[in-house]
Amino acid sequence: MKLVTAQEMKDIDKLATEKYGVPSILLMDAAAKVVADEVASILGECLVAKSDDNENTINAFGCADSVGDQQRGRVVVLCGGGNNGGDGFGTARWLHSYGVRVKVFLIGTTSEKISGDAALELAMLRTEGVAVNEVIKEEDWYSVELAIERATVVVDAILGTGFSGELRPAAKRACQLINQLAEHVVAVDIPTGVNADDGSSCSEAVKAETTVTMALPKIGMLLYPGKHHCGSVLVANIGMPTKLVNEYASQKYQITEAMVQRLLPLRAEDAHKGDAGRVVICAGSPGYTGAAALCGNAAVKAGAGLVSLLTPLASREVLAVKLTEVMVHGLLERMPGVLGSAATNDVLTRADVADVLAIGPGLGLADSTQQTIRDILAKVQVPVVIDADALTALKEHTELLTKMVAPKVLTPHAGEMARLTGLPVETINRQRLNIAQKYAKEWQAVVVLKGAPTVVACPDGTVYVNSTGTKALATGGSGDVLTGIIAGLAAQGISLAEAAVCGVYLHGLAGSLACKDVGLGADEIAYYLEDAREIVKNEAACVCSYREIVLK
Repeated sequence: MKLVTAQEMKDIDKLATEKYGVPSILLMDAAAKVVADEVASILGECLVAKSDDNENTINAFGCADSVGDQQRGRVVVLCGGGNNGGDGFGTARWLHSYGVRVKVFLIGTTSEKISGDAALELAMLRTEGVAVNEVIKEEDWYSVELAIERATVVVDAILGTGFSGELRPAAKRACQLINQLAEHVVAVDIPTGVNADDGSSCSEAVKAETTVTMALPKIGMLLYPGKHHCGSVLVANIGMPTKLVNEYASQKYQITEAMVQRLLPLRAEDAHKGDAGRVVICAGSPGYTGAAALCGNAAVKAGAGLVSLLTPLASREVLAVKLTEVMVHGLLERMPGVLGSAATNDVLTRADVADVLAIGPGLGLADSTQQTIRDILAKVQVPVVIDADALTALKEHTELLTKMVAPKVLTPHAGEMARLTGLPVETINRQRLNIAQKYAKEWQAVVVLKGAPTVVACPDGTVYVNSTGTKALATGGSGDVLTGIIAGLAAQGISLAEAAVCGVYLHGLAGSLACKDVGLGADEIAYYLEDAREIVKNEAACVCSYREIVLK
């Protein structure tokens, strides 16, 4: 699914009207109906919960057929003066037509200042006899507070995707009341106070239970802290021309189950282990053999037919005991646990008969080992996954990346990316997509910037944002598992970019399937890979916070 910035969405809206002839008021009213239907659904769920002991039924719009007004639920819609407010006016009108008790407040402006399609929606709402209460004076706020306190659902239609910076006093006060008093909150397009482009948010930004966003997800909804404020995100089909959406030149995508299903390599019924791909992993100095073991085991669980682990001689016996499905070979050392030039040709020779090389997990930070890593990267011919200590070896040597012959994928977390680029960690986390995209182009590499969420950037400028994962994945060794998964998938005949996209999705999904908030061991992640893959393969329900609503 494509992701867009606020400006890109604005451009798409404009093209829909100017090039495809779709009146903008129709799009606005379609958006309003989808929001109203979601609110009605929430009301229906609340009424069902309250009606378990009687025979009242709930109609298709979420309203009780035979209950008093007090039981029908109240909805408060808070509107701003722009198009987001217009969506709110339309939502209120649709809800009123469903028989829902709705109260509308216009925050920090007057009706006379409303223009364009929002003014048309306001006029239609008033024609239905629904009052719009302007909140200008101090005494007006008492009514807002009381209404929110009594409401079953509050609709946030104050500010939309155009917001950046700080909230004005009236909007800030409205957001504070919503967060303090509202029972259920539905945000229109994006919660007020959240930046649609980078996910940054004000401290007072609305915390929605549900966000109904129009046509396409906005990038900031997938990035923290914005993602935290959005709750469950519903991507609403509001009748935007399909051709326009499909052809719009966005280079940013959300990784979805359908995408991964199309990319995943499949085995033939008569396949043997050689057909399933060969992975060589160079990893694991003394004291850090766990990283190598996690990586090797994950490559096996990802489906690679043959996995070989090349490790310093001092680590060989330990890893041979840890691993049963992985062939372990010792590399000549300069001193115990430290690689030297003698190891370079051995690694390259074994990599040449493999489909992919993964290098770095737990390999060591000794100067000699770091130089050996650089020598290997300079000469390797097969696709290579570069992680952990191999990333450290590239600090102040990133020019090597553009000289490499082999296709490569880098898998840094924010700290490693900071060492490679010289940028502060805070900047990297704040601009995850842009930074990953910039350096993927500069280094001519696939960059998997790990974090929440993980971002996959390709040399051609395409960026993918992962939609799976859980806080339980914040555990030592999780990244080593991801490296093994990507290498194992790449060995099966798909490109490094495709392996990275599938790998981060399956890694996150496997973590979610473990059903743990904390205490997930990295070794457990690989054991849920089979289940994760089956879910994707069989088009089962995805562990993901996004779903699509088609306009009825």
